[in-house]
Amino acid sequence: MPKLDILNVSGETVDSIELNESIFGIEPNMSVLHEVVKNYLANQRQGTQSAQTRAEVTGTTSKPFRQKGTGRARQGSLKSPINRGGGVIFAPKPRDYSYKLPKKVKVLGMKSALSGKVKDNEFIILNELNLDAPKTKDMINVLVNVSEKNTTKDITKTLIVLADKNENVILSANNIPKVKVTYIGMLNVYDLLNHDEVVITKGAIDKLEEVYA
Repeated sequence: MPKLDILNVSGETVDSIELNESIFGIEPNMSVLHEVVKNYLANQRQGTQSAQTRAEVTGTTSKPFRQKGTGRARQGSLKSPINRGGGVIFAPKPRDYSYKLPKKVKVLGMKSALSGKVKDNEFIILNELNLDAPKTKDMINVLVNVSEKNTTKDITKTLIVLADKNENVILSANNIPKVKVTYIGMLNVYDLLNHDEVVITKGAIDKLEEVYA
């Protein structure tokens, strides 16, 4: 069972926690992670791309020149795809790219992503994260205190996970490049894998174990 230290915002160890083995201690399933990330990216696509076919292009329908005697290849319409300004062959049309994955696959993907972060020592647990006011400098200080990878001038790509939405924390992190704040209701596998470190509160850990245990 993975056992990690719990830090405060000053980077001091205040407690320790034994994480649930079935959520944070499994062997990451790489094929499932691939499927879950592919599904997430597909579901984010707007699918609004569109182009006109030769039937939809505005233009004359008359024959551009006579059939024979010109020495040129015969032409029936200026709207042909081979002409400039003509239609597009197999033109893309608006469509829905989203699809659903089985619930068991999504759960395994989340457990694999969380376990991978713990296994790679990229998982930092805070007892709590509350700021009195939205202030970027305060958030930078917290991130520097809790991680050896961070300096005041260079913050590594970090995902901050909260138990619930906290406007002060979100606004404080907005101006820090490579830092994203999310909460349990919005947590996804893509964000976990797309960041080098995860800073998560004890309250968020409790909610994760409540949902996925």
